[in-house]
Amino acid sequence: MMLTAVKNWWGGFQERRPELSKFLMFLVLSNGITVLQLALMPLFRWGFASFTDFTDVNFRVLPVGSNVDGSAYYMFDYAAGELPAGGGGLAYFLAVQITLLIAQVINFFLQRNITFKSNTSIWRAAFWYAVAYVVITFIAAAAQGFYKAPIYGFFMETLDWGSTGSVVADVLTMIINAAISFWVFYPIFKVIFRQVPATVEVVEHADQSGER
Repeated sequence: MMLTAVKNWWGGFQERRPELSKFLMFLVLSNGITVLQLALMPLFRWGFASFTDFTDVNFRVLPVGSNVDGSAYYMFDYAAGELPAGGGGLAYFLAVQITLLIAQVINFFLQRNITFKSNTSIWRAAFWYAVAYVVITFIAAAAQGFYKAPIYGFFMETLDWGSTGSVVADVLTMIINAAISFWVFYPIFKVIFRQVPATVEVVEHADQSGER
């Protein structure tokens, strides 16, 4: 009974406030995806650190300028060695990117089918989604160079929380990544996850039949 009442209320709310209801659903699903990321990222990082030597593999690519001290500023800056002294190496890079990839694939289908109820070409939407994902990945990676080291240094050394501080820092960095994705993806979704009215679909189908 309660579930039915909530469902009926939400259906009416969607009719009265279509844009606001989409944004709220986007918010709910995005938060759910963020929780998934918070669970996966430390797990992947632990796995790579425990069963591979990737933490000791330097991964610093795409220099895009200089730091204040004159050293190169890398878009993807994962120096070899454990955090906070190092940058987590290839292990940290893979943990972040695999987590984001899994989350965004799930997010694509949830947002397309539930939030926006899109009926346009899934392949076209997937293409532009992939383009947006790559762009956002580069933006988030460049931004991470400013906050990753200070966050890990604060929790692991300043507060002397050790491994607990590392987990807390993992959570904070993933939340920041999720926040960047949240505000960039919503306007993109509104473009690529469109709804074509049924009448338009019928006309298009008729035109295609006539051409054949």
